[in-house]
Amino acid sequence: MFMTLFLLILFIAGVVLFSRRYKVHRNKKLVRRSRETWVIGIYKGPSPIELFPPSCITNPILTAKDVTDIKARFVADPFMAEQNNGYYLFFEVLNDKRDTGEIGYAFSSDCVQWEYRKIILRERFHLSYPYLFFHEGLCYMIPECAGSGGIQLYQAKHFPDEWQHVSTLVKGHGRYAALADPSIFCYRNRWYLFSYCGKDKSLHLFTSERLNGTWKEHPKSPVAAGTPRFARPGGRVTIHEESIYRYSQDETPNYGTRVWAFRITELSEVSYSEEPAAEHPVVEPGNEWWNRSGMHTVDPHQTTTGEWIALVDGFTISE
Repeated sequence: MFMTLFLLILFIAGVVLFSRRYKVHRNKKLVRRSRETWVIGIYKGPSPIELFPPSCITNPILTAKDVTDIKARFVADPFMAEQNNGYYLFFEVLNDKRDTGEIGYAFSSDCVQWEYRKIILRERFHLSYPYLFFHEGLCYMIPECAGSGGIQLYQAKHFPDEWQHVSTLVKGHGRYAALADPSIFCYRNRWYLFSYCGKDKSLHLFTSERLNGTWKEHPKSPVAAGTPRFARPGGRVTIHEESIYRYSQDETPNYGTRVWAFRITELSEVSYSEEPAAEHPVVEPGNEWWNRSGMHTVDPHQTTTGEWIALVDGFTISE
């Protein structure tokens, strides 16, 4: 009887302690969100790892003030798709009333002037990082939705504004309880998927023969372990001139400070290795009001002239 009571007291104490820690973490997150102003801009450069603010574009190209269908606190995490009639930009919109991320989109005919359209994906859980890609003529999206219980795959039922859930690629339980910023790509007819686990601060790698096949953790995973500097994905995995680049958010000294690039030098179903692609970050805090505190997403695209443009985001912290 005494032992049962003792164990019950320990259990209740553990629940109370967890609840207090969660509330502290939640409050810190709310304070951070309330002080940050995230916006979206465009960089250009000669390669996907050499990008700079262009003189021909006035940044930022999109802010929370452009959002017309909800009250937005900020916009961030840009991913773009080019179609025959123009450019479509998808991004997180933080709904100020719900304090929850939703996915919106904007359109441009020239990739310079952008017009916000509307929210196209809203769930009961937080959505961000709308990683967009095409496969066999169809458009897919894998947004961050750690609160959903896994990594979710959505397909455009009618591009760009109607989306439907297709499947859960990786279930978020146990060690994968909160997988963030999933970044997917296909290489030599095999699929690979990076995702950041905040629980162990490591970058996990999953692989599958088919997009909707059975996903398993790669034998070399985690490929970046226990580091807040180089583990969390920071944009689209890009293949250029036989090199594979992955982008990584640097969370030191604060979340979303800068983005580094890594060149994957070996990749197969059983092997993985990488190296820093440059000695300097791809993007980092700038001198303008919109990105002086940090930048954390890079979505690069090569133009017909060979030049690269990248959708990026940046933020400032109010005092």
